[in-house]
Amino acid sequence: MAARVVSLASVFLTSSSSPAYPSFYSSHLLRQIPCFALTLTAKSFPGFSSSGRVMSHTVAMANLGLTLPSIMEPPKISFSAKDTDVVEWKGDILTVGVTEKDMGKDENSKFQNPILKKLDAQLNGLLAEASLEEDFTGKAGQSVVLRLPGLGSKRISLIGLGQSGVAAPAFRSLGEAVATAAKAAKATNVAVVLADSEGLSKESKLAAAYAIASGTVLGIHEDNRYKSETKKTTLKAIDIIGLGTGPELEKKIKYAEEVSSGIIFGRELVNSPANVLTPAVLAEEASKIASAYSDVFSSTILDVEQCKELKMGSYLGVAAASANPPHFIHLCYKPLDGPAKVKLALVGKGLTFDSGGYNIKTGPGCLIELMKFDMGGSAAVLGAAKAIAQIRPPGVEVHFIVAACENMISGAGMRPGDIVTASNGKTIEVNNTDAEGRLTLADALVYACNQGVEKIVDLATLTGACIVALGPSIAGVFTPNDDLAKEVLAASEISGEKLWRMPLEESYWESMKSGVADMVNTGGRQGGAITAALFLKQFVDDKVQWMHIDMAGPVWNDKRKSATGFGIPTLVEWVLKNSS
Repeated sequence: MAARVVSLASVFLTSSSSPAYPSFYSSHLLRQIPCFALTLTAKSFPGFSSSGRVMSHTVAMANLGLTLPSIMEPPKISFSAKDTDVVEWKGDILTVGVTEKDMGKDENSKFQNPILKKLDAQLNGLLAEASLEEDFTGKAGQSVVLRLPGLGSKRISLIGLGQSGVAAPAFRSLGEAVATAAKAAKATNVAVVLADSEGLSKESKLAAAYAIASGTVLGIHEDNRYKSETKKTTLKAIDIIGLGTGPELEKKIKYAEEVSSGIIFGRELVNSPANVLTPAVLAEEASKIASAYSDVFSSTILDVEQCKELKMGSYLGVAAASANPPHFIHLCYKPLDGPAKVKLALVGKGLTFDSGGYNIKTGPGCLIELMKFDMGGSAAVLGAAKAIAQIRPPGVEVHFIVAACENMISGAGMRPGDIVTASNGKTIEVNNTDAEGRLTLADALVYACNQGVEKIVDLATLTGACIVALGPSIAGVFTPNDDLAKEVLAASEISGEKLWRMPLEESYWESMKSGVADMVNTGGRQGGAITAALFLKQFVDDKVQWMHIDMAGPVWNDKRKSATGFGIPTLVEWVLKNSS
C-alpha cells in the first residue's frame, strides 16, 4: 500500500511548477513531513474528478525505495535572429554548419565557400590548415572546436551536415552539436551560422531555424533529477545568423521552444521509474496541464468504479493485479476563438510498468528492466498536450486519452485463458498476459470514438515484432485510410521523425480468432505487429479515420540510456495541419 500511495500524496503537495517543464512533486516538502496516513477526496484536488464523485485514497507518506526526484530549474536560453557579420560577432563560440561540398578547396588549398573563405582570411589560413589536420570533411556527425586568435569569438566550431545538409534531421543535429560544444567549453553565448544558406527558400530558412533551436534546447537538457550530483548549464544566449530576421522567424523560434518543452516533459515522464511514476502520478501530471491552461483545457480522471460503469473490462483486467489502482485520463483542448471545425483524438498506451503478468518477461532481450518506458505512448500524448496548450491552435478540438495502469502479478491478476469483455461488448480470450497494451487501448479507443471525433491516432510501445521489422529508429504506421496516412507522414517529414507505413493484411485476422470468445489477444510471432494493429481495429468505429503508430523502437535511445520524446513533434504538426 505504501508503494502505491506515496507518489499520489507527493504530487498533490507540489506548490508550484513551471508551465513548460515538469517538476513532478516537491521532494523537500515530503522529507519534512512525518509518516502518517490521511484520507483524500476529489474535492481536495481540483481537476481530479470532473464528475464531482468522491474518490478516497488512504495515503501514506512513504515511498518504495525512498526515491524522490529533485526539483530541477530548467535552463533558460534566449534566442535571437541576427544578420551580424560572422567575423565581427563577439562571444564564446561561433559554430558553422558545413556540408561536404562547402569544404571544397581550390588549387591553392583555399576555401571556395564565401563564409569559410572570409573566416579563413581573417585567421590567416589557420582554419583551412586546422580542418585539414583534424581531418574534418563536413561529414554528418563530424565536429571540431578550434581556439584560433583573430576573431571576435573565443572559439570557432565546424559541424558537419553531410552531403546536402538541408533536411530537418541535419539541422536538428546541428543544434544538438551546438549544445554539446557549449557544454564542453562552458560557454555562455554561442552563434550559429550555415556556411551556405543562399540556396534556401524562405520556408526552408524558417524550418532550419526551428530545427536548430529545437535541437539546441533538447541537446542542452539533461535529466538529472535522480542523480545525487548535477552540473548547471552555463549557456544563456544563442544567436542564429544568416537565416533572416523579423516577427515570422521569431515566431518560428518560439514555436520550437514550445514544442521542445513538450518533448522534454514527455522524456522526463518516460525516464521516471515505476516506483515514482505510478498511474496516479501520471494522472495528476495530466491534470496539472489542464489546471495550468484551464481557459482551453479540461480534465476528466476516471477511477475504477467509473471505469466499471463504462464496462471497460479489457482495461480493468490488465490493471487487476496491481496494488496501484488504474486511472483513466481524458484531457480536452478547445480553442478560445470560435467553434472547432474538426475533432481529433490522440490515444496513448499508459503502462507505467509491464511485468508481462503471468506470462512474465524472462530471458535475454525481454527488456523487463526497461518496462518503465511502456507508457511512452502516453508520454507522447501528454507531451503533445503540453505543447498544444502553449501554441493554442484555432479551429480544432483535441482529446488526449490514456488508460493508465500497471501489468503486475498477484492472486487477483488476469490469467492466461481468462475472457474479458471490452466496453463495446466484444469478448477477448487472453492467451498471453504480456499482450496487455492492446487490451488497455481497446477500451481507450472505444472511449475516444464516443467523444464524437473524426480522426484518431494512437501511439504505443506495442510489439517487439515492430522493432525486429524496422529497428530502433523507425516507428511502424498502420491505417486503412490513405488520406490520414498522407497527413501524418507529411507531419513527420516536417518534424524529422521516421515513420514507415506497414500493411494491414486482413487475412492475418484468421490467427486472431478464438474458439470460445470473439478473438484472442495475440496471434503468435509471425506478423506480430500487423495482428496487433488488426486487433485494435476491432475497437474503432468504421466512420472514424484511425491510425496506429507502433513506437516500441524509437521511444528509447539505448546509447544515451534515456527516453527520446518520440512522437510529440509529429503529433503537434499534425494537429496544426488540421487547425484552421
